[in-house]
Amino acid sequence: MKVAVLPGDGVGREIVPEAVKVLKAVSNGRFELELEYGAIGMSGVEATGKPLPDETLAMAQRCDAILFGSVGGPEYEQWLRKNKVRSGLLQLRRTLGLNANLRPVRPIRELASVSTLKPEVIDGLDMLIVRELSSDIYFGEPRGPVESANGERESINTMRYRESEVRAIAHVAFKAAQQRNRRVCSVDKANVLETMQLWRDVMTEVGREYPDVELTHLYIDAAAMALLRTPTRFDVIVTGNMFGDILSDEAAMLAGSLGMMPSASLAPGGKGLYEPIHGSAPDIAGRDIANPLATILSAAMLLRYTLKRETEAVLVEEAVRRVVAAGTRTGDIMETGCTQVGTRAMGDAVVAALAG
Repeated sequence: MKVAVLPGDGVGREIVPEAVKVLKAVSNGRFELELEYGAIGMSGVEATGKPLPDETLAMAQRCDAILFGSVGGPEYEQWLRKNKVRSGLLQLRRTLGLNANLRPVRPIRELASVSTLKPEVIDGLDMLIVRELSSDIYFGEPRGPVESANGERESINTMRYRESEVRAIAHVAFKAAQQRNRRVCSVDKANVLETMQLWRDVMTEVGREYPDVELTHLYIDAAAMALLRTPTRFDVIVTGNMFGDILSDEAAMLAGSLGMMPSASLAPGGKGLYEPIHGSAPDIAGRDIANPLATILSAAMLLRYTLKRETEAVLVEEAVRRVVAAGTRTGDIMETGCTQVGTRAMGDAVVAALAG
């Protein structure tokens, strides 16, 4: 089983090695794991002049799964704008057909008081956000800076969806709901945007193919409010690329921190890219304080969805829970009476929990 390891930039270079330690520990004696390493983001630019080097793309294509850290930072964003190039991560998602992003929101009970919401509001929360990942305003054309007739600066981005793209992500959401509590909430802005009216129409059509799943609709503003007011009402949320980006970051605070939120980006053929939902966090990079648990939990999703190793995925998730329950914490989830540790020590603690 081959896994491409792409640490990327910023804290990605610190958190990914901890997830690799966990993968090696949980696979030892159970199955053979082959790891290949590549550059992406600013590290790709520095190595080859490209944010997605040809060698990295070829490696990602031949491997079964990709473990990804993060890309970003002021220097990288300036380089992308200057050279008018898309982010290496966006290129990778589009090229590999990674159209479905799964973001589970299942707070660890021992972290209930870390959330900004009252513990009773999130008690029992188990939600899955399904985000369409390969279209919408992030990829729509035309885009970019233009100059209007009167010389005033202007810029444009285009929200665009094809029926087939909406239909594909709808099936992912409904099938996921069939394995859960059989409820799908589709989030759009159909009262204002024609693109989102198409979204709602197609979701409704696909929903008829799943009579055992309840389908509801919410506008994005109402959904954002409901996530904070009554989050446990949701089972599966399915939404577009931009709205999903926003809602899943909001949902991270239900779990206490962005550092606790894993994700899986899946292609129809089964290949997956697994990453924490936070960015490169250049302000804390290189200081051994970043929380690696979202990346470790992303590795658990890699085991579950691509490698089909459910037993090992559960072992990793349970090891994380035991470490947190024992009071071992990074700064973002620190509480009175707990022991604060750094990135490497947290990874070591999870490995020790696996061994125990």
